[in-house]
Amino acid sequence: MCALAGAVAVGVGAGCSGPEGTHPPAGTVGDPVLLAAGDIGNCGTTQDTDTGNLLDALPGTIALLGDLAYTSGTPTEFNTCFDPAWGRHKARMKPTPGNHEYLTSGAAGYYGYFGALAGDPSKGYYSYNLGDWHLVALNSNCAAVGGCGAGSAQETWLRQDLAANPRTCTLAYWHHPRFSSGSHGDDTTVQPLWKALDDAGADLILTGHDHDYERWKPQTAAGTATANGIVQFVVGTGGTSLRAFTSAQPANSALRDASTWGVLKLTLHSTSYDWEFVPIAGQTFTDKGTGACH
Repeated sequence: MCALAGAVAVGVGAGCSGPEGTHPPAGTVGDPVLLAAGDIGNCGTTQDTDTGNLLDALPGTIALLGDLAYTSGTPTEFNTCFDPAWGRHKARMKPTPGNHEYLTSGAAGYYGYFGALAGDPSKGYYSYNLGDWHLVALNSNCAAVGGCGAGSAQETWLRQDLAANPRTCTLAYWHHPRFSSGSHGDDTTVQPLWKALDDAGADLILTGHDHDYERWKPQTAAGTATANGIVQFVVGTGGTSLRAFTSAQPANSALRDASTWGVLKLTLHSTSYDWEFVPIAGQTFTDKGTGACH
């Protein structure tokens, strides 16, 4: 066990708008479960099938963290690369788009496949409630939606949405990580979104993009460690090929792994959460712990 700014964590392997409303996870009793991963459907790999098989035994709402159908998010790739592996769980998915989706003009394959589940195609961001938590799915393809900067349509909407939905516990997710020690590195274009969430006292941010798993210590949008900051997870382990880390682990990076496919399981209690990285069959790395909401 190791203390982590109000959380308790155990790591193995690397050290210690859809309509507003409540969407209960399918088949669960008690506190809701959120399952999350990005970087998934790839006809050139088999691990997307393996992660999809995990979902068969894991009830809950599924947050998709972008780059869902390689390599260009075409309708054909959604139907032949993503759907066979994960599509049987489509009804419980709450998606957000990645950069590969926008390699097809207007991310037409993504919006065509998910329909109303993906929200307004001109925005790609929306919010919903899950148990006692407020969840916000954002679009980090900033150029496609008028930017992510302060005063942009998305950032303004986000601040208004958070003000209209005050909750003890708030979680946001999108594709490009503000902080990452993977090959893509930090993405400062989403910093204003993080700042809006931080100002509202949000607790968790989930991202994909880098093909690895990395949990970050609570920090501000500028990267200053603080007990009242937001914990970010990078979960780019949904099925496409993984990429090794090529730089030293930063001080605020709590735990990372680039050799294991799997999904993140979050159990959302009224004032706290449990997390667990669930690996595919045959792999053993995991990461689990609990944290308190602000």
